[in-house]
Amino acid sequence: MHPSIRKILFSAIALIFLLSACLPTQPTQSSQDIENQVATAVALTIAAQNTQTQAAQSPVPQETNTTLPTQTEPGPPSPTPIIPTVTPVVLPTTAPSGGGGGGSTTKPQYACNPFPRKPADGTIFKPNDDFDIKWTIVNTGTKTMQAGLDVKYNIGTKLTSTTIVELPELKPGDSYVVVLDAKAPAKEGTYTMAFMVEGGLCYPYTTIVVEHP
Repeated sequence: MHPSIRKILFSAIALIFLLSACLPTQPTQSSQDIENQVATAVALTIAAQNTQTQAAQSPVPQETNTTLPTQTEPGPPSPTPIIPTVTPVVLPTTAPSGGGGGGSTTKPQYACNPFPRKPADGTIFKPNDDFDIKWTIVNTGTKTMQAGLDVKYNIGTKLTSTTIVELPELKPGDSYVVVLDAKAPAKEGTYTMAFMVEGGLCYPYTTIVVEHP
């Protein structure tokens, strides 16, 4: 795993467990759902950091204001820059149950998992390399996902020109593979692009590393 991804992963997991300890107990989810939530938190954290870094590197013209000697009233307040933020994913805790049994698992009516994903996290590409992105969207809820739900760009570096894909009808347990034509950026670095299934059902993402040969 790339060092920058490992550092962000540890930070995201620490934040997730810190927040979960402060919340009321809830029914447990499967270990796969928890792993997927952690992966999503990591992806969105990386994407937000990439977005902030790109904004900081963009040239901003400097303006020179001359204050008139007769000016006595303060000028309008400076606008606050809008920076994308990431909402941490809170892991559920185990609620005690009577009779000595274990905690119960409650499946949501509408949910999905974007796994498996290709390429794998941290796959290394050369600058401007062409590659394919494949996300398998699995309906993990108890209700049918109606045809026409959008899988759309959400945050991060745009690695593909395609920003929206429609899903077919997916009954519980059904899956659909989203395939995107992608290109690696020209500069070295770690890049993440995250999409969102309409309604926030799940967040398929791709994280790659660009290095010169």
